[in-house]
Amino acid sequence: MNISILIIDDEAKMGKALRHVLLREGYNVDICDNPQKGLEIFEASTYHLVLCDLRMPGLSGLEVLDRVKTLRPETQVIMMTAYATAETAVDAMKKGAYDYIIKPFAMDELKILIQRCLKEQLLESENERLKDQLQEKFHPANVVSSSKIMDHLLRQAQKVAASSATVLITGESGTGKELLASVIHAASPRAARPLVTINCGAVSETLLESELFGHKRGAFTGAVENRAGLFETADGGTLFLDEVGEVSPAMQVKLLRVLQSGEFQRVGESNPIKVDVRVLSATNRDLQQMINDGLFRADLYYRLNVVPLSIPPLRERREDIPDLIEHFLKRYDPDRRHLFKPATLRLMQEYDWPGNVRELENAVEHAVVLADEDEIGIEALPMALRTFAGQVDEAAQQIPRLEDMTLEEAERIMIRAAMERTNNNMTRAAQELGITRRTMGYRLKKYGLYTKALSDQMQDLEGEEEEESCHTL
Repeated sequence: MNISILIIDDEAKMGKALRHVLLREGYNVDICDNPQKGLEIFEASTYHLVLCDLRMPGLSGLEVLDRVKTLRPETQVIMMTAYATAETAVDAMKKGAYDYIIKPFAMDELKILIQRCLKEQLLESENERLKDQLQEKFHPANVVSSSKIMDHLLRQAQKVAASSATVLITGESGTGKELLASVIHAASPRAARPLVTINCGAVSETLLESELFGHKRGAFTGAVENRAGLFETADGGTLFLDEVGEVSPAMQVKLLRVLQSGEFQRVGESNPIKVDVRVLSATNRDLQQMINDGLFRADLYYRLNVVPLSIPPLRERREDIPDLIEHFLKRYDPDRRHLFKPATLRLMQEYDWPGNVRELENAVEHAVVLADEDEIGIEALPMALRTFAGQVDEAAQQIPRLEDMTLEEAERIMIRAAMERTNNNMTRAAQELGITRRTMGYRLKKYGLYTKALSDQMQDLEGEEEEESCHTL
């Protein structure tokens, strides 16, 4: 990487000497002995660093610093002066100078200062790049989904992200609760600060307290040094408490205090530490039932549940399955050596996925690893899906063929299927089959499918003449 440095110093000899030394260090160096012209040079090119004298005729070094930081805030500035005072140093740092160096100085001292400055600048630039990548990755528009229910959830998440309200994310295991927390953080004003995650169910009560709040050296066996907790690490950012339903009653009290006051103590210390942390939490447990059972504090629940978001299981948004399969296929087979056979894809859409998206991802990776051919068949899927495939085949074999049925048998099957599809709504089922509701009631009684629960739907038809539809079953 070519580093460009601009030296602005009204002492021409000083500028030439510095240029000579820094050229030998491999930097690209320009010099100017006029601050006004120096700013014109700066505006016309891109520099990583400006070395600027503090006292110059025409424009002061502080005025040059102001202009540099206005034009390109990312450019670092080191001030040089033979008249350094505490006041001028503070002014320079307040205006954005990286540091200052007092003339006369050793060239090695300047080299070290420049190296440190450029290294920190590079790290900051890399951090910004990674943050931008994370924000892009976790932008709601980039979350793999095409279902209306997930689209609505992601729009809610975007609205919630703008605030600092606590959010409780609920959903079955494997639905993507941590991903949704990442989406909320990435879309929030806190995105530049850390997102810190902990699985509360994966650590013991004692360790969880130390992990969250930190500890003082000697607070317990093994505490060999002072350690900051996750609340301190997440200061200014977001803390995600996964599986918060696993937190013990004693720890619930301490969590509640942090949420109420923003303060806590490290283990073994009495001095309070104040932090600004947004808390997101998630659970696959029924916290309302846990409250009824005396296992979870109601006051903590209401603190965590200011904004509830519920992620539906994969079986309730099957339209997302093809997109997710394609997404995971790109991840585990980037060269696209494999494709799923149509029959395999159909099976994967029919399967209920009790492990949700996590199970689907595992199934795709499993299939890519074990596939013997370019086209992935059912035999390459995990055992749970192969077992399901066998059950589907067995059920299909038990269904009688249409040509082997009598007219009444076929009619009975069609009526029962229509009622199941419409959740026992006689009107909708009749409309699907092209018959009147009264005719539907007659057929239901004829085939022993009529129940007391359906009688209310027929009461308003009393006294009406039966009308047969022009359509036949």
